[in-house]
Amino acid sequence: MDLATLAVFRAVAREESITRAAELLGRVPSNVTTRIQQLEAEIGVALFARETRRMVLTSEGKTYLDYAERILNLAEEARQQINPEGPGGTLRIGSMESTVASRLPSLLATFNRDWPEVAIELSTVPTRQLVDAVQAHRIDCALIAIAVDDGWSALDALETVPVFREELVLLMPKGHRAVRAPADVERKALAAFAPGCTYRMLAEEWLMGGSPARSRLKIQEVGSYHAMFACTAAGACVSVMPKSVADTLSHLGSVEAHGLMTVDTHLAFRPGFATPAFLEWRKRLLAASNIEPSASA
Repeated sequence: MDLATLAVFRAVAREESITRAAELLGRVPSNVTTRIQQLEAEIGVALFARETRRMVLTSEGKTYLDYAERILNLAEEARQQINPEGPGGTLRIGSMESTVASRLPSLLATFNRDWPEVAIELSTVPTRQLVDAVQAHRIDCALIAIAVDDGWSALDALETVPVFREELVLLMPKGHRAVRAPADVERKALAAFAPGCTYRMLAEEWLMGGSPARSRLKIQEVGSYHAMFACTAAGACVSVMPKSVADTLSHLGSVEAHGLMTVDTHLAFRPGFATPAFLEWRKRLLAASNIEPSASA
């Protein structure tokens, strides 16, 4: 087993196809097939279940992929660390959906313009999954929301730097009465992302007024802020999101907004992680920060 074989395995796992993986890697399909067969023979288990049109990871293959990702990412990190002439290689950035939508487009565009040698891999999942991915070396850094008094011990293993301050707003259907307290909210259904989203946690806590009886609050899980906003505008539920995101979605309909709280978005990374590409990315995030230096000290 070598890094090249692991890269072949990862490509097939991602593409679920020998042919597409071969095209991606610039290899002939027979070479990719041979590499996978040799790897499975070496390990002694089947990593893929061969179906008619695709290659599907077995349970053992899923476990092996997690280790392969870590090994390949660590090898890339090591290469960049010992050759610090300038940003290059791959930078794996994780982020909340809201930050990608409202904060990152121009930053990513200018970074790519100035450092085309850096290949950026961007992934979006809720905060808790992002933290797990940074710790497991699946990604290099992440933009996450940290709530005050969250008591989340997993963050003790990471370094964090505040970069953006967001105002969270409660969105309600047009014509909803004024809201001064959770009891004023007429609909007890919340459109939100899957568990692990800090904004969802804060919304649940606020709507239930600190009560543990959350069974009274119905959660409608959605996959995007567009869906969240549209469900709210249609009158089906309420939702909570950063005002910076809500402002970009006003074309989807009319809603009432009530300010709830401010939450900081932090850049999270492993202690000691300092590749040239990451340091440049961190510098640009801090330059674009809307948090006063005294507030982030």
